[in-house]
Amino acid sequence: MLTRRHFISTTTALFSSAIAAPVFAATADQEAEWDAQVTPPGFDPATTNPWGLDPRLLPQRVYTNGDMAPGDIHVDAVARYLYHIEEGGTAMRYGVAIGAGNLYEPGTFRIGRKTKWPTWTPTQDMIEREPDLYAQYADGMAPGPENALGSRALYLYEGERDTMLRIHGTPHPTSIGTRASSGCVRMVMPHINLLYPNVEVGSTAILYPAEDSVTAPS
Repeated sequence: MLTRRHFISTTTALFSSAIAAPVFAATADQEAEWDAQVTPPGFDPATTNPWGLDPRLLPQRVYTNGDMAPGDIHVDAVARYLYHIEEGGTAMRYGVAIGAGNLYEPGTFRIGRKTKWPTWTPTQDMIEREPDLYAQYADGMAPGPENALGSRALYLYEGERDTMLRIHGTPHPTSIGTRASSGCVRMVMPHINLLYPNVEVGSTAILYPAEDSVTAPS
């Protein structure tokens, strides 16, 4: 006869402990602390530059040419600019780094989701290409100022497929303006923190070809 005591003892044996919270979960207080940590004192987007970037790579509001949809993102891979299109014929322009060599992937994508202080897991291709660098993070890297995706990430999708490409912050801000990443578009963390709340999930991101894909006119 299955008694109540037998039921309790059986279920205790089968389900002996609660599922632990995800190892990589961050609290709101932690996120606020990290935001303060990566933001220079007295931060002014147009002038603050402890990273020694070319001043042209600092955030600027510019006029747009043509009929560009507000909310869309355009990445000029040659000049290393990201434009976030605004209403009224203007855009916010930010300096970026793009993928090294043939790792950069131009195309038209959808912002499938976005995350504050994301975790990061290298792709299998990255692990196979540079195991000494990436294999240690095969199970993921906890969020924080040293995380490869930095403080914010915008996830690029084709339809419902996650392409594994991101527009994200970086703990290596001096790489901005170069070809340095494994395919993603990098931004200075305080800069993507400004961009992030203005980007809607479902909006379009267009990544234009890099210089090695551009044919000079004859």
